Amino acid sequence: MKTGAFVCSCAGTCEVDLEDAREGIEGVDVAASSELLCGEKKGLPAMEQVIEEYELDQLLVTCPEPGVQDKLGGVAEDHGLHPEAVSFVDQREAAGWVHPEEEATDKTSRMVNARRAGLEEEAIARSISREAGERVAVVGDAEAAATLSEDAEVTLIADGKEFAGVDGLEDVTIERGRVTGVAGEFGDFSVGLEARVSDECISCMKCVHEGPDGLVTRRPVDIAPDAPEGEWTDVCPTDAIEMDGVKRDLEVDQVVHPGGDSKARGGRIGYYTDAGPATMAAAESLLGGIEKPDFLDFEMDVCASGESNQEGCRACYDACPHDAVAKPRPDEVDIDPIACQNCGACTSACPTGAVSLREPSNERIAREVEALLGTGADQGGWLSRASGIEKPIIAFTCGERADDALSEFGKRAASGEEIEYPPILPVSVNCADTVGESHVAHALACGAAGVAILGCGCDCRHSGADPKEELVERLNQATRDMGLGERVGFFAPEAGEPGGFVESLSAFEESLEPSPVPEGDHRADGTLLHSDHENQEFYNHGWTLESVRAILEHVEPDREVIRGLSDFGRMEVSDACTLTPTCSNLCPTDAIRRTEWGLEFNHEKCVNCGLCEEGCPESAITMRDGLDLSLLPENRAEETEEGEDPAWTQTFEGEMLECARCGDPFTSERSAAKIEEEVGDLVAGLAPSAEESVFNYCPDCRAYLLYDRGN
Repeated sequence: MKTGAFVCSCAGTCEVDLEDAREGIEGVDVAASSELLCGEKKGLPAMEQVIEEYELDQLLVTCPEPGVQDKLGGVAEDHGLHPEAVSFVDQREAAGWVHPEEEATDKTSRMVNARRAGLEEEAIARSISREAGERVAVVGDAEAAATLSEDAEVTLIADGKEFAGVDGLEDVTIERGRVTGVAGEFGDFSVGLEARVSDECISCMKCVHEGPDGLVTRRPVDIAPDAPEGEWTDVCPTDAIEMDGVKRDLEVDQVVHPGGDSKARGGRIGYYTDAGPATMAAAESLLGGIEKPDFLDFEMDVCASGESNQEGCRACYDACPHDAVAKPRPDEVDIDPIACQNCGACTSACPTGAVSLREPSNERIAREVEALLGTGADQGGWLSRASGIEKPIIAFTCGERADDALSEFGKRAASGEEIEYPPILPVSVNCADTVGESHVAHALACGAAGVAILGCGCDCRHSGADPKEELVERLNQATRDMGLGERVGFFAPEAGEPGGFVESLSAFEESLEPSPVPEGDHRADGTLLHSDHENQEFYNHGWTLESVRAILEHVEPDREVIRGLSDFGRMEVSDACTLTPTCSNLCPTDAIRRTEWGLEFNHEKCVNCGLCEEGCPESAITMRDGLDLSLLPENRAEETEEGEDPAWTQTFEGEMLECARCGDPFTSERSAAKIEEEVGDLVAGLAPSAEESVFNYCPDCRAYLLYDRGN
């Protein structure tokens, strides 16, 4: 594939040196520039000439204006290029309008390089669909029910309200009862209802006339839960009054429940807790079903959720804000791709790579970061260009609102407002939730002076309030322990308030010392150094460890245990251990093994899922967070004897018991002693020919002795 890059200064309004910008672009077949690339007289004809001369298949163009993008895309199509073969970079609002020329020029080149690197890792699109009906339940809101009834089969659940005399409900079915709960998923919701009047009601109105004022509704006929019992309840000619309550379930495809409570803090597909215009539009768009991109890949084989009905890692389940991850059993994970809304919260939390974002993948993010920080595709780097950015800050930027806010800052700056902030290097992510410790550690390993996470703050439609406060706190603890000082910050740019963002980001940049890690030296493999476990490349645990190792080549850590890294666990075993194989059997990453001399632990492989601690029958295991550098194989070479694997450390010392008859080791001495203590009296004398305790024989030999009975 032949790639061309085109840089434009937007009629000279951008503070971008076109020649220097071209010089900074690497990995393309040709780099060209124009003061006005979309100009009919010079720009477009020159672009067409370059496309033809170099027989280009892919174009990287600096242009943020949608209308002009359409025009440039049309030119490319006219020359036989696929519409998706043209990719645009914002050199204007994101660079030339908010940074001085030298910094804006450098940033523009870096962004073009990053886009080229990212496109090389772009995933092939994949879609999924689910059919659904047109049944919509609306709870207590007559206006919303009337609006939706034009296209949908609407059931209005009264939820204690009176709808007598309300207009617009001619095509709406009205159900009595109050909502007791909502379960299910889009296309298959079940709404639990409880009423004091059964379906035997014929709406004769006797209970309405005879009942307590204000406690019996007319449309639909129902009785409030706090209505007092009395003779009036006997007036019903069909015995439809049930003061103890009548429960039933209503099956629908979507639910509009204003004020309802959803455990999914970011909302669920087809379940809405308000009745505003956006909800009406969303509900109408889903009538009949949905077709959408498939955002995730999932491999249960490497999941650390659990084994044998023992619950282990819950990271994806706890992180998902949209109720798209379920645990039908403690050792199972079920991901609903329809409910997934592409925030990436589950993928940044998953230590093993069992669940991963298709786009942008971790590898794509890695390559974009490396390109922004000067690591070339040939691994030789491209730092020959003059750099205008002294403190490179990688900015993982939410593509939903933060991107729009930065664009607005650029427009306001171009219109005359004094808006200028440090030249952060943007990596677009679906949501700030996409970012985890592996992404931050990798950026620092590539030489970033700091990492800024740009999100929506308390207005995030996924995570809710302060989504990254805990992550930033943890990672700054880790960077302090590694000897880097604090290097991570979270920022929530608001389009209407640039001042606060500029002030906080500027203060963050000023607080950063130049990184001791050289810019442009590191290119990630995304794998563990010594592990043979079958995880995907760039899974979070392995990628983080690779990055930490790269950082530690240039710094002297302040501590032996790096705190704040949640994907790493340290195993402690008490004397209660009887060396049963439970922990080693349960461990999803093979980080525990039982040997002839006790229990060994591989810190490099451990993802801190807690399954061993949960499943240990003696409660002998305690797991603690943190990366212990002394347990890594490269730091244990001197204390490891020849022939031993330095990745393994003995965490508990004990001995295996050899069978008194055949000599094979079969259990630990502690286990045998414990079992004999508990049930020895019950089996005494069952094997009279045994020379030793029956518990000193392996299962096969014990069965032989019990069968022989001394004959």
